[in-house]
Amino acid sequence: MGFLRAGQRAVRAAAIFSTKHTSCLSTKAPHPGTKNILLMGPPGAGKTTVGRIVARRLGLPAVDVDDDVLEPTWRMPVAAKLAAVGGERFLEEEGDALRNFSASGCVVSLTGSNPLHAAAMQHLTESGLVVYLDVDSEDIIQRLTRMKVNRIVGQEAGASMRDILLYRKQFYERWVDVRVLCGTGDTVEEVAEKVLQAVDRYQNQAGESYVSTRSDGEGSANQKSFFSDVVIEGLASDGGLYVPEKGFPVLSAREWLRLVDLSYPERALLILEKCIHPLEVSASALREMTFTAYGSNFSCEAVAPVKHLMKNQFVQELFHGPTASFKDLALQLMPRLFAHCLPQMCNYLILVATSGDTGSAVLSGFSGLSGVDRQRTGVLVFFPEEGVSEIQKLQMTSFREGNARAVSVRSDFDFCQRAIKRMFGEAGLTGHLAVEYGTVLSTANSINWARLLPQVVYHASAYLDLCRDGVVQFGEPFDVCIPSGNFGNAMSAVYAKQMGVPIRKVICASNHNRIITDFFASGEYDLRGRRLTPSESPAIDILKSSNVERFVHHASRGDGRLVRELFSRLDAQQHFQVPERLLRRMQQEVQAGWCSEDDCLAAIRSVHTHTGYVMDTHTAVAKVVADRLQDGSCPVVICSTAHYGKFAPAVFRALQIQNVPEDPVEQLRTLASTARRPEIHRDMMRRLQESVRGHTVCTAEYGVLVEEVEAMIHDCFLRVL
Repeated sequence: MGFLRAGQRAVRAAAIFSTKHTSCLSTKAPHPGTKNILLMGPPGAGKTTVGRIVARRLGLPAVDVDDDVLEPTWRMPVAAKLAAVGGERFLEEEGDALRNFSASGCVVSLTGSNPLHAAAMQHLTESGLVVYLDVDSEDIIQRLTRMKVNRIVGQEAGASMRDILLYRKQFYERWVDVRVLCGTGDTVEEVAEKVLQAVDRYQNQAGESYVSTRSDGEGSANQKSFFSDVVIEGLASDGGLYVPEKGFPVLSAREWLRLVDLSYPERALLILEKCIHPLEVSASALREMTFTAYGSNFSCEAVAPVKHLMKNQFVQELFHGPTASFKDLALQLMPRLFAHCLPQMCNYLILVATSGDTGSAVLSGFSGLSGVDRQRTGVLVFFPEEGVSEIQKLQMTSFREGNARAVSVRSDFDFCQRAIKRMFGEAGLTGHLAVEYGTVLSTANSINWARLLPQVVYHASAYLDLCRDGVVQFGEPFDVCIPSGNFGNAMSAVYAKQMGVPIRKVICASNHNRIITDFFASGEYDLRGRRLTPSESPAIDILKSSNVERFVHHASRGDGRLVRELFSRLDAQQHFQVPERLLRRMQQEVQAGWCSEDDCLAAIRSVHTHTGYVMDTHTAVAKVVADRLQDGSCPVVICSTAHYGKFAPAVFRALQIQNVPEDPVEQLRTLASTARRPEIHRDMMRRLQESVRGHTVCTAEYGVLVEEVEAMIHDCFLRVL
């Protein structure tokens, strides 16, 4: 079967890249419709050998720039030319030679230094697809040592080979169309196969479509949705949630090991490249977005560090972003992806329902856009007036001007979420907004695929940190324990496992509202007569968990008809029961438990007493459930989803601190003097110091929320300046 698939890829790629082979090299421009495959990478990456294998598999001519272009042009060996003219002059003459080079329908192996000459590379890229052989630097150095190469072009005296390879990486990533991530120890045959797969993927964009969780697979092929579509639409037209039709790509162990010593932005880039088709978001654009999203806006250089807590328990701190919650890990990137995917003709208003942390994170993310992107997007957040902490409220309501605003509602999160879903589902309303105001509605809740996808990265990164620190060897399992409300965080862990991260169990932790716990225990999702009870962990005060639908779709192996039936019943009757066989499959991947308010506060006090570490109330819920459900046979990473300062009054009660200051800023300072770790959160403190009290409060009426939407559209897009 593997040989058959490889053969099919070769036939398809050859059909795309082929041309008459009588004269591959020419002084004429390539024929329309013919493309080269340009292999790029550092010296020692294996470009020449891999190029010959790929060319043979595709039945195309192979061109080696050193042997077939430079040496015939100069009439001397490349090494002799370098010795004669020196590094800088060599790069110029190499670039000049390439600017006169033309080929069509060939597999071209570039030199390691070609990408350093911008004009030459601009010329080359017009002729074909640039495939970057991303080989580990240590592998490169070992190969060059065996080849007795101790200096390469551009390496000045005193500069190490490792430094020059690192310097060159920026140029490879500037010109790349498709990256081939080479695992340590990959053979040239394996790399050649990856090149064929990469070329095939690039040309087969239709293979990376998305479907609704409620799709029965009988729709027209012409109605396929792609990444840009699902980012903009948010919710599928049938009320379902979008998922990749063919699931997630799987990284091999050797590919994962390449990521162990990388920074968080580098890990994120390589994982996201596997999940987002390069014709949707180019490699260079994705790199710029990713490094901007996870840069100086995070108060910790590690972005999402994993720290030892006690015994075999570790905590992943997901709160170092600008709003001090895990939502920043998605919402510093998602607005950039959203703006990139926007059609040119419309304005977009992002509607968000939040139980606390999502609100400030989405406001921060979208307010960070600039230029035209900022002018064409607005964000309106609805949150329950009595359902968030005072600090969360101040964070959200501090956004008062520009394209981002928060409004509270005298109800709970579920009402806010239902109202937004109703707006999306009313064709009369969405049509009116489009025709009257040229504005389209979208969402940044975790129902939006671009919100969920970046969260996959930090679960993978947690495991890579454990590997880097010697806690586990790659392949050894670990568990994750996640405070779960809307189930998006847990669902992203399930997807990380699909990609090859060896997660044994995803453990979901609930407070006394415990809807997730009951569902995984019985297979019954029952909202009949169930009331939401506010807690000290408000981000998980949710009864209707949107991403449970994605999990049921996953566990049922894509049975869209069953998903549609179950969730339509939930909408109509507030209840459904999954079949017993499906329940057993669900329980194989996910465990769930809950804890009381007293147990939550007691856990904060106990951990602080024994370690000096202060947890927020959501992390404490996860700690209690991990203690009860995790068997200790492998490490468990507890997702710390928010900084303790966001829930200061509850933490004061847990630590039994008297004489609590009334001012939120003073509360944070007092707590910081008590906690040995983690440190005070700089951006949250700054935002609170700048905040002004007072905000709009709405009654719990659908029509009133619609009026707020229209008012926001007027303020964002129709105001005369």
